[in-house]
Amino acid sequence: MDIIKNVSEVDWEHWVPRETAVLCFVRDADKVMLIHKKTGLGKGKINAPGGRIEKGESPYDAAIRETIEETGITPINPVQGAELSFIFTDGYSLHGTVFFADAFTGELTNTREADPFWCLSNDIPYTEMWEDDQYWVPLAMAGIYIKGYFIFDDDKMMSMRVEKINKKDQRF
Repeated sequence: MDIIKNVSEVDWEHWVPRETAVLCFVRDADKVMLIHKKTGLGKGKINAPGGRIEKGESPYDAAIRETIEETGITPINPVQGAELSFIFTDGYSLHGTVFFADAFTGELTNTREADPFWCLSNDIPYTEMWEDDQYWVPLAMAGIYIKGYFIFDDDKMMSMRVEKINKKDQRF
């Protein structure tokens, strides 16, 4: 099997990922909640709360469940804001649905999976996150619906394409 090194080599329309997952960015005025990830894919990196979608679960429900499990915060009415497709050179692949919530209940709590924290939206620590985040997160945080396609070798991004999608009234 040939190793895919460039997003242009993939027929993304017919591509089927090995797993599906979610991320949920919770915002409070000029702050966004992020986590120091303690387990799983991306351990040691900073990210938004999220994880794998369970069998029979919708992405929306998974975003709420994962955010509660990792942070103690319950996002209220999260809205889908991006779709991300990842292929890793080791054969792993993942499709992620990204949500944004501007309201929540609960208090931040450190968990077995994550240490959550608030940071200023203008101060997101991209150098401590997955390399792709710096390209799509600012656009999605600004309310632009994003489709992102990425090829990674371990945690090094080899290729990417980020598309701005016109979805009237999709968000904010």
